[in-house]
Formats: sequence, C-alpha cells, structure tokens
Amino acid sequence: MIRSTQGKSVYAIATMDTKGEELAYVARCVKSARASVLMVDVGTMSSPVVLPDISREQVARFHREGQDAVLKVSDRGRAVTAMSEALVKFIQSEYELGRVAGVIGLGGTGGSALIAPAFQGLPIGLPKVLVSTVASGNTAPYVGCCDITMIYSVVDVAGLNRISRQVLGNAGHAIAGMVTQDTGCGDSRTALGMTMFGVTTPCVTDVREQLEAKGFDCLVFHATGTGGRGMEKLVSSGMIDGVLDITTTEVADEVVGGVFPAGPDRFESILTRGIPWIVSLGALDMVNFGARETVPPQFRERKLHVHNSQVTLMRTTPEENRQMARWIGQKLNRSHARVTLLIPEKGVSKLDAPGQPFYDPEADFALFEELEECVLQDDKRVIRRLPYHINDHAFASVLVEEYLALAGRPAN
Repeated sequence: MIRSTQGKSVYAIATMDTKGEELAYVARCVKSARASVLMVDVGTMSSPVVLPDISREQVARFHREGQDAVLKVSDRGRAVTAMSEALVKFIQSEYELGRVAGVIGLGGTGGSALIAPAFQGLPIGLPKVLVSTVASGNTAPYVGCCDITMIYSVVDVAGLNRISRQVLGNAGHAIAGMVTQDTGCGDSRTALGMTMFGVTTPCVTDVREQLEAKGFDCLVFHATGTGGRGMEKLVSSGMIDGVLDITTTEVADEVVGGVFPAGPDRFESILTRGIPWIVSLGALDMVNFGARETVPPQFRERKLHVHNSQVTLMRTTPEENRQMARWIGQKLNRSHARVTLLIPEKGVSKLDAPGQPFYDPEADFALFEELEECVLQDDKRVIRRLPYHINDHAFASVLVEEYLALAGRPAN
C-alpha cells in the first residue's frame, strides 16, 4: 500500500563542502523512486560543491546564539558541535510544521556525530537512515534509543565509485521505500509500557497476560538502561498511552554507579506527558556490574551474586535504598497527573525472598520508609503498601486493578 507523503519530503543531510556530490547522488536515487527530497547543507568550512536546497545559513540560524556562532568559528570542532545543535532544532521545527517524511544522512566520524543527534530527536517510526564509516563499530552513540538504520559505507564517503554508488544507491532507495510504502502496522489498542528484569519476570508476565486479555497492547522493556530510555522515547513520541513501571532497578544503577543506568532523565517523559503511571520497586535490591572481575574495587567486599559469566549483582544497603527513595520521591513530587506507587512488602525480586541471597528486610524497610517520608502524598500521589512479594499473583492483580482505576477503565 502506498503511503501519502503529500507536502512532505525526505531531508537528505550532509556537509556539502566535502560530501556534496555523494549527497546529490543519493537525492537522485530518492527522486528516481518517486519520493520528494531536499538536500540540506550542514558544512561549516568551505563552500558547498553542489547547490543545496536548504543552505547552511538557514540551518545555522536555529542555533541559540544565531548563525555567527556556527559559521564564524575558526575552530572546526566547535563549529561542528554548534552546527549539530542548530540542526537538532531545525529538523524538529521542520517536523512540527509537517514537512518531514523521513531523513537520510551521510558522514564519516565527524559528520555522523553532527547528524545523529537530530535524528535521535525525531519520533520513533519516522524513517531515519544514516550512511556512515563508523556503522560497523560501536553504534550506540549514534543510534541511542532511536530507530535509526545505520548502513556501513564500506569505503569512505569520499567520491563516487563502484562501491559507493551501490551502497549510497541502496540507502537512497531504502529511505524512499520507507517513506512511500505503508507498513500496515496500525493498531487501535491502547499501548502500555512495562519494565521487566529476569528477577521480576513472573510479575510482569502475569500483569501482561491479564491486561492483554482486556485488549491492551503491552510493550515490555528490559530494564537495562537502554530499555528504560527506549520506553520513554516511545512515551515522548506519543506511542505509549500508559506505563506500569514495575521494575525500577535502573535507578539503583544510576544512584550507586552500576552499568545499567537509564540516566538522570528517567521518568521525565512520563512526567511531561502526564499519562497513567503505576510505579513499583522491582529489583531495587541490586546494582548491576559486568563479570566478577570488573566489579569496582570499593564494592568487592560487598554482598555479591554472580548471575552469569557477564553479570554480577550487588545487594543494596539501607543507606543506598534511602538515596534511591529520595531520587524517586523528588521525581514523583513533580507529577501533575495521578500516579500510584505500590510497595511489595515481602520482597522486590526473586533474590529478595526468604532463603535467597539478597533477602534483607532491614534494607527493604529503609527503602519503603524513606519513600513514605519523601513522597508528598495527596489525591494525585498515592502509596499503597501490600503484604505480598513482587512475584506473587496477588500483587500482579493489584497492579492491574490500580492501573485500570487510574486510567478510568472498568475492571471487567
């Protein structure tokens, strides 16, 4: 099925002082596939070798300090950084005006770093292709938690030859296909985001199955830092309508210094959108590290549990739990929408149960007590303590009931 792109174009982006001919070739490929395309110059040094449709001056004006802060800077690194900041705002503005069908960029290390943040700022689902010399290495800084398709250029993006024509041609036709062909993935069901870890899988699976039976589209995210950020990216893109944040373990890694933090902005998209939000304390009994030998020296005498050859878990202390409670509490206190926090008094993970290595009622009590002291409870912010373990069926059922009540949906 053909997707309507009337009034919209593919924005093809590169530093056209060094990648002008290559970008023009990509633009011709996009046009040959019957998609509209605009070439955007983000060069900062010499003049473009091909005339762009959107000039570097037009983009640079979106910098917070004006175009001179981009184009009259002698240091190349500073100029590229400033252009990247301007491009983020330019592309976002064009998208909000309804002009962007998709984006494609070309670059080496510098160009990729310049272009990628603008792509990351666009909603999930909008087609994004980045042809790059670094696409065969660690792509995390360029992709982030976004759905960017990276294509390894094989040869440098430096001239047109038998290899670059094929790779760039494939990329051009790929973005054209993405913007013109309807994927048929529309789903009218209410989408819910859920966070899960292996040690909270029974709970989240139970909740998911109950809510799917009621017609919800449940999206489960592995709470490994990127999982939380990915979920919040979908929230900010308007593609998730409610959240059951059952497993907030990323906060432990953020506060204590583990390897799976979601960053200081965790919960921010949910707060901004004000969608129905249930919070619990899944896996806040643990901080994540890599293989046993990678545990930082200051933690090596702590209570550790080798989960597998690549993951070592550390039990959180009462004081660390109080710190995490304060971190969560200050976020919840900023909520302008209703939010419910459910506390499983008998343990927050599979390992936090009688006979298990992380069972520590004193540490859990510190977490629960501090949360009740920190959170400003009123008709919008409600805390419920429940006499269940997080993986008990009864606790899962309360999570479902509370979400339905918060969302104004009948329980049956």
